[in-house]
Amino acid sequence: MLQNKQGRVDWPVFGISGGALLLFVVFAIIDINSVTEFVNTGFAWAAKYFGAFWQFLMLATFIVGLYLALSKYGNVKMGNLDKPELGLYKWLSIIMATLLAGGGVFWAAAEPITHFLTVPPSQGDLDAGTREAIAPALAQSFMHWGFLAWAILGTVSAVVMMYGHYQKGMPLKPRTLLYPIFGEKIRTGWFATIVDAFSIIAVAAGTIGPIGFLGTQASYGLQTIFNIPNNFYSQLGVIGAVVLISTISAVTGLYKGIQKLSNFNVRLAIGLIFFVLIFGPGLFIINQYVAGFGHYLQEFLEMSTYRDDRGWLGAWTVFFWGWFIGYGPMMAILVSRISRGRSIRQIILSISVLAPVISAFWFTVLGGSGIHFELENPGAISGPLAEAGNAAAMFAITEQFPLAVIISPLFLILTILFVVTTSDSMSYTIAMAVTGEGDPKPWVRIFWSLLMGAVAAILLIIGNGGVGALQNFIVVTAVPVSFLLLPMIWLAPRVAKEMAVTQGIMKK
Repeated sequence: MLQNKQGRVDWPVFGISGGALLLFVVFAIIDINSVTEFVNTGFAWAAKYFGAFWQFLMLATFIVGLYLALSKYGNVKMGNLDKPELGLYKWLSIIMATLLAGGGVFWAAAEPITHFLTVPPSQGDLDAGTREAIAPALAQSFMHWGFLAWAILGTVSAVVMMYGHYQKGMPLKPRTLLYPIFGEKIRTGWFATIVDAFSIIAVAAGTIGPIGFLGTQASYGLQTIFNIPNNFYSQLGVIGAVVLISTISAVTGLYKGIQKLSNFNVRLAIGLIFFVLIFGPGLFIINQYVAGFGHYLQEFLEMSTYRDDRGWLGAWTVFFWGWFIGYGPMMAILVSRISRGRSIRQIILSISVLAPVISAFWFTVLGGSGIHFELENPGAISGPLAEAGNAAAMFAITEQFPLAVIISPLFLILTILFVVTTSDSMSYTIAMAVTGEGDPKPWVRIFWSLLMGAVAAILLIIGNGGVGALQNFIVVTAVPVSFLLLPMIWLAPRVAKEMAVTQGIMKK
């Protein structure tokens, strides 16, 4: 692999990105009210002026990716290797555990039941809480965690990143995404520094969110299972545990701690899925998965471009799109790091098609079970949800399963370890971005792991133990990154054509 000098830190990038988040922590300690107002105002501004742009960006990225995958360009092998470094299972485990785990367990429980109880405006006039509302509720969840969400996470951007890094010797940094436009000029300079710094801040915010979500969810679970009081101190304790475990895992490296943790998470998730299918509402889950996915495909364009209810869009679609866009540049780095030897077709179809199909089934297993239990016993899920918010959804659902005394703690462990996986993967990837190398120094990984945990705790204080401030913070930081990802729509086909000619797949 092409790397910079071992241990070399880009101090301007490190200083701007790390310094900005440290200042956030300091200002929050000094004047929490002003920081709260800043975050909320920034969110309102971003949702108002960037919502439509983000919807276009997500849809265009997915369409261009499909074009590349299904054309002759799809045969191009990436990374100067003929065979993949990682096997398919290990490769997909890292990708799935990093991305879906970032919030998939939290939202897989909370989102489908919420859309079932309060029908999204994009789904028309349906009676909430009825069987007719099940497929639309699942379809809306699939929309937010489906093709568009995964496509922005290291598909066409990974093609450009791998071209710049492996073909042109550029570092594994967000600036490399702009190499086809600026050439060697983007290797150094203030603009390149700004590009890297804002990308790091955005992905740090996207990782801080899941850490905070976990704090609220796990704290509620500890109260439900072990009668430990659900308050800020228990949330802080969960965050501290996540930071400790993720730091240890990140320090051990990509092919040790992160890979092993990802594999374990996936195996545990698969085991819980089989348990739910066998001992839970298995037939209901399968039927509603098919119905929900069919509805998703049928209404795909309409849901992707829905613009009527701005308030609802800000709370749901714009939030998710901002979150995933913020992950985009860093996921391009992570995918590039682990995908050498894979073709463009393998990378794009695996991430933007196969992964959404899998994640949609996971949402149906957990969220669909919640809908089933609510239909069978009204108030079983909606009651805790109304009382304690989204954090209560998962444990309200798992308490309904047979052997809940065992299954609920296992889901708690899964949730914690999934977020740990996201945290350590992103700590590792951020460290790569500030050094430009594939094996960054441990202290850089430790710094980012600790800093993200600290900001998550601050945001929970701002939100009084809720998730609103976490969501708002994520959206604000995604604004500059969206302009970095926009050129990927036309740069990816351009570099794919160049590599196809070089590899003899097509003529000039």
